[in-house]
Amino acid sequence: MNTPHGTTAGTAGRPAAPPGAPPSGPSGTFPSGPAALRPGPFQRSVRFPRAARDTATVEVVVPVYNEERALPGCLRTLHARLRDELPYPWRITVADNASTDRTLEVARELADELPGVGVVHLDRKGKGVALRTVWGASDADIVAYMDVDLSTGLDGLLPLIAPLANGHSDLAIGSRLAPGARTLRGLRREFVSRSYNALIRLTHGVRFSDGQCGFKAARTEVLRPLLELTRDEGFFFDTELLLLADHNGLRVHEVAVDWVEDLDTRVNLVGTAVGDVRGLWRVARLKAAGGAVAELPPRPGPKAEHPDAVVAQRGGRGALTWELSCFIAIGIASTAGHALLYWLLRTWWPPLVANLVAQTVLTLANTEANRRLTFRGSATGPVRAHVGAGLLFVFGYLLTVGAVLGFRQVADDPTPAAEALVLAAACVVVTVVRFLVLKLAVFARRRPKAAGPPS
Repeated sequence: MNTPHGTTAGTAGRPAAPPGAPPSGPSGTFPSGPAALRPGPFQRSVRFPRAARDTATVEVVVPVYNEERALPGCLRTLHARLRDELPYPWRITVADNASTDRTLEVARELADELPGVGVVHLDRKGKGVALRTVWGASDADIVAYMDVDLSTGLDGLLPLIAPLANGHSDLAIGSRLAPGARTLRGLRREFVSRSYNALIRLTHGVRFSDGQCGFKAARTEVLRPLLELTRDEGFFFDTELLLLADHNGLRVHEVAVDWVEDLDTRVNLVGTAVGDVRGLWRVARLKAAGGAVAELPPRPGPKAEHPDAVVAQRGGRGALTWELSCFIAIGIASTAGHALLYWLLRTWWPPLVANLVAQTVLTLANTEANRRLTFRGSATGPVRAHVGAGLLFVFGYLLTVGAVLGFRQVADDPTPAAEALVLAAACVVVTVVRFLVLKLAVFARRRPKAAGPPS
């Protein structure tokens, strides 16, 4: 049942904390100060009353700050969709971030009107604070959140939750940039969003396409260890959580969504962008220092469904064969690309400049290909990988330059094509050295075993 207004903060579905004591949970100490809690009971869909029995429970959090105008429409629309269409027991929790208008009062009125709606009042602003507090204290099997403006179409909610409910995935995110997504927003926001997500992929080497769409869900079991590591209290919380999930080898499911921009927003795009860049740097340092590894529950490894399947063994010689095969294939492609690019650039530039540019471009491409394919089980991020490759770059550049200049000294008026052949031979030597150094030093660390084998 809903507790009366003004009770001391507690956790949804759990007893309230003693008077004067700050609430705590799996994610650590929550923000101090009074926080009126009205936990809503789990509701069952009127459309799927039997399917909802003994299945995963879902808590949807709506963080708000000064949203007295948008909140009623949001909760009534969301409540109706969950009531009519979600085949899992559910509840909605409004997390009020120290609003200064009538948001808290409106939320309490709606909680009296709509079964299964609860209210949490926090004395600090920040979406990260709200989600870490409510998610960390939730007794639901799956927790989710969405923005109060409902910019993301609710048709994507069931596809977001279903892969978590059956255990296939650990986190699920709505994506405005995935194939099939449809968006209606201004050019400025489109540019900022695509630039920011490109920066995430460039600096951290992740594969998810949209780090900040306000439409996410996670299995509580794997979420709590990640919450222990999160530090951001604002809008970067989304990205930080996904970076930690990717670093720990969790399976992230993407849902292509429909998204319509609401111009009545509380988001400061410039301030948020600056904070996001700082956050990316902070998480990169945390990963490099080894502090981003979470103690996750183990996930069973893949197994064949067919009873008579002949299963290939992974590891040992098989792993080395994979690494050598990928590295050789990437090395052949890089060598050919290096020689071809050098040949083209020699039309305009002298040998030293043409070789420097060609080797720089192909070294970056080679390192990223090896990080994603050859040594895909390693926990090494793109920053460490490219720094290590940068040292090898110096060796490779000196060797290839020496080979080309030496050939020009002994050959009589060599052609660019002949120089390119000599360059290719030198690249073979560089490739062998690169493999040994990358395998034994740069990509030596492996992903945490608790997260299950890399896919």
